[in-house]
Amino acid sequence: MKAAVVRDSCDGYVDIKDVTLRELRHGEALVKMEYCGLCHTDLHVAAGDFGKVPGRIIGHEGVGKVVKVADGVTNLKIGDRVSIAWFYKGCGHCEYCTTGRETLCRNVENSGFNVDGAMAEECIVPADYAVKVPDDLDPVEATSLTCAGVTVYKGLKTGDLKPGQWVEVVGTGGLGNLAVQYAKNVFGAHVAAVDINDDKLAAAKKLGADLTINSQKEDASKILQEQVGGVHSAVITAVSADSFTAAVNSLRPDGTLVAIALPQGDMALNISKTVLDGIKVAGSLVGTRQDLKETFQFGAEHRVHPIVQTRKLSEINDIIDEMKNNKIVGRMVVDFT
Repeated sequence: MKAAVVRDSCDGYVDIKDVTLRELRHGEALVKMEYCGLCHTDLHVAAGDFGKVPGRIIGHEGVGKVVKVADGVTNLKIGDRVSIAWFYKGCGHCEYCTTGRETLCRNVENSGFNVDGAMAEECIVPADYAVKVPDDLDPVEATSLTCAGVTVYKGLKTGDLKPGQWVEVVGTGGLGNLAVQYAKNVFGAHVAAVDINDDKLAAAKKLGADLTINSQKEDASKILQEQVGGVHSAVITAVSADSFTAAVNSLRPDGTLVAIALPQGDMALNISKTVLDGIKVAGSLVGTRQDLKETFQFGAEHRVHPIVQTRKLSEINDIIDEMKNNKIVGRMVVDFT
């Protein structure tokens, strides 16, 4: 089968190779891939930013249909459409796995990083961790919800966002455009979208953002403090350490900074503001299987519509270049059908 694998040089790109998958083990299913989105995390993996994994099949925004199941599989049958997410598998018995925080498992396995992922014609998944895709959800749109969607949905939950409150979404690309939609259409919040790309801000406006700010041209923190009294939470999806530092100043007292993106480096906190205003800083790591089920259901109810465009597997390095150059609005999805 054809698959996109990390190069031996870990130079940030992938090679399309013929790969043979191992045999299924107890409790696993084989999925014939239909679509797989390319996420910024895939670029980190290809560049060795989390540790070098040459030869690894990337991809964790995968959707496909089950074509084979091994012994011990009771929750899936041939023909079921399922997802392959970044959270591939947890140990199942640690304090995090047993208390609804399974993505924090210290023995977690991640698709496309320490196990082969979904950017291939076929993928092996542990059946208990493959979340079904509702029939009413477009499978192309489901790819983005599998990672970007569930990540921002969980981030908004982490920020304890309430109806009528203000949330700042920093970065309105593949994750941010979905954060705008979930914040507006699921949480009932007011949204301030912040980016440096006017096209992405225009897209965010169409998706329901109440306020859009180009942070290269204007001081977002000053505007938000003056116009709305500061935001209740700020969700950072921009791959820029400076974005984290700037967003702290957008928060109102008792506000929460939710860190989602993974830029290199550190963020700076104004200690006086953090202490005197009771500011909270929280990391939010993708989402659990339950979070993904909820994310999919809101998609099936048409409350959110990812901005997606299908491409060919042969174009994947072109897509990587476009992502690095900030030229993509929404998500590029490889079509395996």
